[in-house]
Amino acid sequence: MEISKSKALFADTGLFYAAAVWGSTFFIVKNALEGIDPVVMVAFRFLLAGIILLVYLIYKKKNVFAHLKTAFFLSVLLCLLYIPQTVGLKYTTASNSGFITGLFVAFIPIFLRTIFKVKPNKMEITASIISLLGLWILTGGMKDINFGDSLTLLAAVTYALHVLYSDKFMKEGLDPVIISCQQFLLVGILSLLYALFFNLPMHITTSYAWKATIFLALFPTLSAFLIQMFAQKIRSPLRVSLIFALEPVFAALFAWTLGGETIITHRAVGGCLIFAALIISGIPLPQKQNTAN
Repeated sequence: MEISKSKALFADTGLFYAAAVWGSTFFIVKNALEGIDPVVMVAFRFLLAGIILLVYLIYKKKNVFAHLKTAFFLSVLLCLLYIPQTVGLKYTTASNSGFITGLFVAFIPIFLRTIFKVKPNKMEITASIISLLGLWILTGGMKDINFGDSLTLLAAVTYALHVLYSDKFMKEGLDPVIISCQQFLLVGILSLLYALFFNLPMHITTSYAWKATIFLALFPTLSAFLIQMFAQKIRSPLRVSLIFALEPVFAALFAWTLGGETIITHRAVGGCLIFAALIISGIPLPQKQNTAN
C-alpha cells in the first residue's frame, strides 16, 4: 500500500512521541514505587486509561464489544510484557532489564519470517543489527543472567509479538480506539486479579505515587498506545520497532536533563547508532536493472 510522505511523517512523529513518553517514565516510576506496588500500578494506570476511553466510546455510541476476542489476545500479550518485566526488576539490574527488553528489535524480523512468512529486506536487517549494537553500547549489555533476566526475556518476546499482531489487526481495518479501550480495561483487570491472587498491597501511600499513576494513565498508556495503534495502520512493524528502540535513548536524555545525571560518552555513541539504524531503515534498496535485450 502506497502512503503519502505527509502521512508517513505524521505516523513517525506520533511513534517518536510514544518512545519519548515511555522513555520519560523510568525515573518517574522509580520514585513512585516507594508508594505503590508495581503490579498494582500497572492495574490502576490501565484501568484509568480504559475507563476514560470507555466513556468516550459510549458518548460516541460505538459498539464497545466489537473485536473483543482480538483485544483479549492483545491484552494477554501486554500483560505478559508488563508483569514479567516489572517483577523481573526485583531480581535483575535496570541495565540488564533495559537491554533484554530492547531485544524485541531482534525478535521482530525473526517472527516476521517464521510466523508471518514475511522476509525483511537487507536494509531492514542491517538496521536491526545496528540498532541492537547501539542498544548494547547504550545499556552496557548483560552483566550476568538470573531469574529476573529470564522473566524480562519473556517481556521482550511478547513486546515483539504485540507489535506484530497489532500491525496485523490494524491493517485489517479494526477500530484502533475500540481495540485500545478494550486492551486497557482487560490489562487492568488481569493485573488486578494477579495482585489479588498474590495478596499484593492495594493502597497508594504517597501523593507522588498518586500523581505518577495518573500521569502514566494519561500519557504513556492512553495517548502513546492509542497513537501506536493508529500509526501501525500505515507503518511497517520493523519501522515501528526501530523507532521504539529509541525509548532507552530518550530515557538517557531525560536522565541527563531532568534527572541531572552526567553524560556518559559510550551511552551517547549507543544512542547515535540507534538513530543511524532508523535512518538506514528508511533508505530504499536500489531497483534491479532489467538486462533483457
